[in-house]
Amino acid sequence: MNKFFQEFKDFISRGNVMDMAVGVIIGGAFKSIVDSLVNDILSPIMGIAGGMNFSDLSVNIGGATLAYGNFITAVINFIIMAFVLFCIVKAINTAHDKFSKPAAPEAPKTKICPYCKSEIPIDATRCPHCTSQLQD
Repeated sequence: MNKFFQEFKDFISRGNVMDMAVGVIIGGAFKSIVDSLVNDILSPIMGIAGGMNFSDLSVNIGGATLAYGNFITAVINFIIMAFVLFCIVKAINTAHDKFSKPAAPEAPKTKICPYCKSEIPIDATRCPHCTSQLQD
């Protein structure tokens, strides 16, 4: 049991977990901004164009009220948030590709014997296949 708690402690203290926790907190704050955008700006504009507000849409079934307008608003929130996150990730990836240096090509580790055309180590002085003396 002690090993289990030690593994849990190691997991929690990793940097990736802390980064994820910060991301979740920032994501929650970002969600409130998107909710406000949809509820306070987009829904009223769409209500003016369509003559109704999504949050007012509901249906009564057997005494229960199904507020499907709130669901439509949540779907709009999700689509907007997904689109904004897509744009942010795309911009970060584009910037990373633009500013990252390409990796230097790796030096060759083998060469071809000029006599038997076999692949041999780059620092070989004699071909192990045909035993020819190689010149550098």
